[in-house]
Amino acid sequence: MTEFITGAHESDTHQKALRINLDPRWYGTIAEIGAGQEVVRWFFRVGGAAGTVAKSVSAYDMAVSDAEYGKADRYVSSGRLQGMLDTEFQLNVERLGHKRGDENCFFAFADTVVARSFRGGNECHGWMGVKFQAQPHDEPSQIVMHVRMLDVEAWLQQEALGIVGVNLLYGAFFQHHEPDKLIENLLDRLTTGRVEIDMIQFRGIEFRRVDNRLMALKLVQVGLSGVAMFGPDREVLQPSEILRKKAILVERGSFRPPTHVNIDMLASAHAKFEADPAVAGKPVLELTEITMRNLLAGGEQVDRRDFLARAELLSACGMTVLITDYFDYYRLAAYLSERTTERIGIVMGVPSLIDLFDEKNHAQLQGGILESFGRLFKNDLKLYVYPVQPSPEDELKTVDDIKVRPELQPLYDYLAGRGSFVHLDNYRPEILPIFSRDVLRRIAANDDSWESMVPPDVAELIKRRAFFGYTEPGRD
Repeated sequence: MTEFITGAHESDTHQKALRINLDPRWYGTIAEIGAGQEVVRWFFRVGGAAGTVAKSVSAYDMAVSDAEYGKADRYVSSGRLQGMLDTEFQLNVERLGHKRGDENCFFAFADTVVARSFRGGNECHGWMGVKFQAQPHDEPSQIVMHVRMLDVEAWLQQEALGIVGVNLLYGAFFQHHEPDKLIENLLDRLTTGRVEIDMIQFRGIEFRRVDNRLMALKLVQVGLSGVAMFGPDREVLQPSEILRKKAILVERGSFRPPTHVNIDMLASAHAKFEADPAVAGKPVLELTEITMRNLLAGGEQVDRRDFLARAELLSACGMTVLITDYFDYYRLAAYLSERTTERIGIVMGVPSLIDLFDEKNHAQLQGGILESFGRLFKNDLKLYVYPVQPSPEDELKTVDDIKVRPELQPLYDYLAGRGSFVHLDNYRPEILPIFSRDVLRRIAANDDSWESMVPPDVAELIKRRAFFGYTEPGRD
């Protein structure tokens, strides 16, 4: 029987639930708020749940929920989930530790979600997590994630929630030593058209060597989400919570490494953005965005060391980082506009704006460049365009000087005339000749002049961590 369960059917939800039930180690609580007892139902359905489920909880009434887990401003939130996990795990240890603590690994699974309402139109999402011991008497480890349910029908959303919950428990119990594999298997028996997971966080003794930024990147790599986000403190963030009610200013780049130009682009754009009457007085969130295409750079695999180098350097600059699978600017704009009602601005250099008018970049849309621009510039989105001057001898090129193909020039002039392009004339002229590729070339050549081309904290970190092949002078 054990061979059948752990063999060819390992991705099947029924077999996963049954394997957990038949393993005598795991014993704990499953607490669910908002979409029925969808996860625990699997364990009751397959049989043998008495050896796994100490208690199942469904605290729908807010007064009951508050009495069990404390007051909450929002019931579908990471804070409410954490309260549920902490309370239920501690109760298991206190109530059952003396009787079962030597043989059992205690766990608490919880979710708090809002599925499609009877009237429809609401955001269907939730928080889900598990706090567990990997060995008896062990310190707890924890996995928490944010889930969006994409099915139209409420019953399908509930079904998907039950499956992904079983996948999470199975991964925590049997794949915690392989977090990459755990993430890859979260959508077993589901598709990315049914569930999106846009944030995952690993904590505790079993995950002490896990970098959650790499796990955030993994979500985008495997298609579980189009976006991942982490802050200057290196903590992963749930994008919708961070973007909500903020005016968004985002700069796309390679940031390999971040230079004075990258920082000045955002600073110059921020001053102009903040002066917009639609933005004045509103909280502004600055984002540095790296696309998966940029991270892959023509290869098939992301260089994790290279990715973490960029992430560390952006953190040193105090930046919030967005990893996306949205090469097309209109897809990035659509994602942001779904999560904030405030103004959105995209920061780019003159070369990127010229590239935006290359019709090959819009061939995937039936309406081509017109459809792409129609999607991009709705809701009064503006592009904040930084000038380019490769050397002091070269001519300065600004948004006002750009010439595109003759048949597209009227479109360019129309967008410029309606204010879709904002010329960043508040730039620092002395730094315009700085390019990341030149910084990398000088690092490789042991030419220490690169240090003046990047912020001091960036230079110090590159040297201390030997990023991008840096070696100390005098060393081989």
